[in-house]
Amino acid sequence: MLNVSGLTCGYGDLIAVDGISFGVRSGDIFALIGANGAGKSATMLALAGIIPVISGRVELNAQEITHLPVHERAKHGIALVPEGRRIFPDLSVDENLTIGGTHLNKSELNRNRKRVFGTFPRIADRQKQLAGSLSGGEQQMLAIGRAMMADPSVLLIDELSLGLMPIVTDECYRVLDELREENLAIVLVEQSTERVLQVADQVAVLETGRIVWTGSGSEAADDEAVVEAYLGSFGN
Repeated sequence: MLNVSGLTCGYGDLIAVDGISFGVRSGDIFALIGANGAGKSATMLALAGIIPVISGRVELNAQEITHLPVHERAKHGIALVPEGRRIFPDLSVDENLTIGGTHLNKSELNRNRKRVFGTFPRIADRQKQLAGSLSGGEQQMLAIGRAMMADPSVLLIDELSLGLMPIVTDECYRVLDELREENLAIVLVEQSTERVLQVADQVAVLETGRIVWTGSGSEAADDEAVVEAYLGSFGN
């Protein structure tokens, strides 16, 4: 579904990610983990088209999208749930969702809205409420729902459980399982390494912008050297 080859990106003159490569299949969760500043968010922003790719290649369904702008990537099937949610607080829940599907027609918007409200009944009850008045957990549900509105084939989620209560985290992971069953490819950045290793089909550990280890979630959890070197200092 998603193939990344030699991706280098950064902010201005700062190289945040240096030549990383990985692939994500339909129905798989691919987890990027690493310490703060390792390059996880920069990778997500580059895949979404928010920061430029300096070198390398990004393909979606065997079609190159390396230098497409954000809105064109959305049309091709990439959607981002950004770190910190980044909902529009002064717009309603329903208006936030509509923004997530701006490239869709009215019928498609209505269909996807029903899907989101079926997935997250808590925000269905608040669709006319200002998004800024929602709880942190409800805002995260809205951010995921807004991404779902775009009908993505690849869903990028940056820090799924950051600042959430355990019961809300459980709800978000339930949704990930549902989306995986629908054959979405999911790229997940997550602070809770213990939880992410339980669900990830593949894991890549980033260190100073480079991938230093790859394997399955269970292999990462069972590898004492990986845990000690890369997970112990920042895992939960």
